[in-house]
Amino acid sequence: MTRSCLVAGLLGALLADPTGAQTGDMPRTPWGAPDLGGVWDYRSATPMARPAEFGDRAVMTEEEAVAVARRSADLFESIDNGDTVPGHEIHTRVFLDFGTEPVPDRRTSLIVDPPNGRHPPTVDGADERRAAVAGSFGPGPFDSWEDLNLMDRCLGTIGFPIVPGPYNNNVQIFQTPDHVAILAESMHFVRIIPLDGSPRSGLPQFGGDGRGRWDGDTLVVESMRFDGELTMIGSEPHRLVERFTREGDILHYEFTVDDPDIWEAPWTARVPLRKTEGPVLEYACHEGNYGLVNILSAARAEERAAAEEAAEPR
Repeated sequence: MTRSCLVAGLLGALLADPTGAQTGDMPRTPWGAPDLGGVWDYRSATPMARPAEFGDRAVMTEEEAVAVARRSADLFESIDNGDTVPGHEIHTRVFLDFGTEPVPDRRTSLIVDPPNGRHPPTVDGADERRAAVAGSFGPGPFDSWEDLNLMDRCLGTIGFPIVPGPYNNNVQIFQTPDHVAILAESMHFVRIIPLDGSPRSGLPQFGGDGRGRWDGDTLVVESMRFDGELTMIGSEPHRLVERFTREGDILHYEFTVDDPDIWEAPWTARVPLRKTEGPVLEYACHEGNYGLVNILSAARAEERAAAEEAAEPR
């Protein structure tokens, strides 16, 4: 497909239906709850925080939305030609599957609160707290296996909360009258959320202690008591509230992060999920990929090189 055809297709998708949702009654399960089941694609070219180029504007013009789609098309074309993506040099086009379109309502950011579309200010010490759990995604030093986190061991997730990333932007939802299970494609992370009003365990857990309830036709999931091993969006919030509302083939997803150890105030983002046929494939990431060994050996090699350079006569 040529770039012009791809851009034309993206433009058509952007302008044909500003909501992206189909008309019709709410699909429901046999027991009468909104049917959230199936595979949902959450790719998007809309950034989490509003870029400075948009100033205080919450919505892009149609021309700006087309320009975003065109830049995405250019990027994919360059990758197809053998270029790499800055920050993702280890990934080839086979691995990358990020969004090429802004969200249907052309918002300039996924963050909707604060109204400026950006994260609230951080509190004192926030950078140090996030760096302490950053693993190989942080500045180091990488002196031992204790400096690396569960993401380095392929035991984390990139699908909780549901935020568009460079690849594996799918979740699959399963429902029963008493439970909802959400499978994130990335790292095959599964959350099982009771809906039956059962009490919380009170125990810290890898995916938090989550409980769900129906607020009309909206599923509300509140999670807390994370065990400190899941970095999620750079830190584990004290409290995460998610809202799922289906409209045709769009699942409107909203999450609110409450983390006073990092942010001065809670913040909220919205991500549209699109119904897709799937399937969700296995994410075969595992510690046997030698990631930890190579990270530590590379750090030692850099230290030796620096020591040899320092010892050379001037």
